[in-house]
Amino acid sequence: MNLKQKLDYHYKAFDKSQISPDPLQFLHLYYDQKDIEVMGFVASVFAYGNVKQIISTLNKFVMISENQPYKFITSFRDYKKDKRLKSFYHRFYSSEDIINLFRVMEGVYRQHNSLKTLFLKFYKNYDVNIKNALSGFSHYFINEIKKLTKEKQLSRGVRFMFPLPELGSACKRNNLFLRWMVRKDDLDFGLWPEIPKNKLVIPVDTHVARICRQLKLTSRKNVSWKMAEEITENLKKFEPDDPVKYDFAICHIGMRKMKF
Repeated sequence: MNLKQKLDYHYKAFDKSQISPDPLQFLHLYYDQKDIEVMGFVASVFAYGNVKQIISTLNKFVMISENQPYKFITSFRDYKKDKRLKSFYHRFYSSEDIINLFRVMEGVYRQHNSLKTLFLKFYKNYDVNIKNALSGFSHYFINEIKKLTKEKQLSRGVRFMFPLPELGSACKRNNLFLRWMVRKDDLDFGLWPEIPKNKLVIPVDTHVARICRQLKLTSRKNVSWKMAEEITENLKKFEPDDPVKYDFAICHIGMRKMKF
């Protein structure tokens, strides 16, 4: 088989029944688009580190939100009454970081009605990809958290939550969220059809980078925004309109140490 045939074979091999373990499995708990969008954003923010730890943290969020993520976030003004939040943290994120994230999310839904509406304020059709929109979206959260904390210096956790492509970050978690929202198939939800699939950039972590080097989809050694763009452009040779369709398969082949 040539590379395109291999990519297509592995893309077809992964369906909804084979999602776990992956943060994407939490989006499939819901049917309402508002719950899916909120759960998707939260899941993407926590999608780093050991996969067991990620699943554990997201299970805790589901419990704290009483399995109603949209209602939980949009009523977050009463967060001081929920003592469980004081022990809710994840690796670099302190409970204060997470509370501030949820407070800003509540403000987004109150002022803009959805994360999609906010993101589209920064998106321009003439952009090569979603880099500029993603940057504007992240800067919005950074600035709102600064207003809440009244601190000039962001915490380590918040800086990690909202990496910026212009500073070289691959922005893996942000691109992952956008993949879930923009693409539509058995795995992804297609809730943001206003953004063309070919504007997406592949979410790159160490697993994806390793496999893509083996497949000669990138010649770069360090994970970065430029690497993510290079891989995406090479995948467009096989699937011009939807290059990021191969992301889940490539990632899980790396995670599960399967042969490509």
